[in-house]
Amino acid sequence: FCTATAFPTTAPAAAPTTTNPFSFIRSSCKATLYPDVCYASLSHYAEAIQLDPAHLARVAIGVSLIQAHQARAHFANMTSRADYGPDPRAASALRDCRSTFSDAVGQMRDSLRQMRQLGVGPAGSGSSEATEEVRFELSNVQTWMSAALTNEDTCSDGFE
Repeated sequence: FCTATAFPTTAPAAAPTTTNPFSFIRSSCKATLYPDVCYASLSHYAEAIQLDPAHLARVAIGVSLIQAHQARAHFANMTSRADYGPDPRAASALRDCRSTFSDAVGQMRDSLRQMRQLGVGPAGSGSSEATEEVRFELSNVQTWMSAALTNEDTCSDGFE
């Protein structure tokens, strides 16, 4: 789920200034909280991403979604064992993590769905209505990904 924390928090304002997909990914990852994790997670997809910021965002969300699925399964497994253990506080924290990661998975799915439909709507392409619609859709994605990150923090807080 670390890739979600590496997801760029803002969309690039201009077209990439590089012609190399690896440099494009590295440059994009510099705007994240964990640039090394971001690059390590996304550079495997350089040939598919090329220099496309929207595709980079879709791949980042997809990779994060896979990680969140794995974390949710891990917490579900740990919770079932902790429920019979001696520490009810740890069992409760693990149940909270399972729940918050389930929420995060849903938010990432919504984000990925929105990114796949980006700009597909009744407004004509290039119109001010279409531009406004894309901004709204990107705002949804940013909100959902931010909520997913908050869920990760909520999980961590349960163990402090």
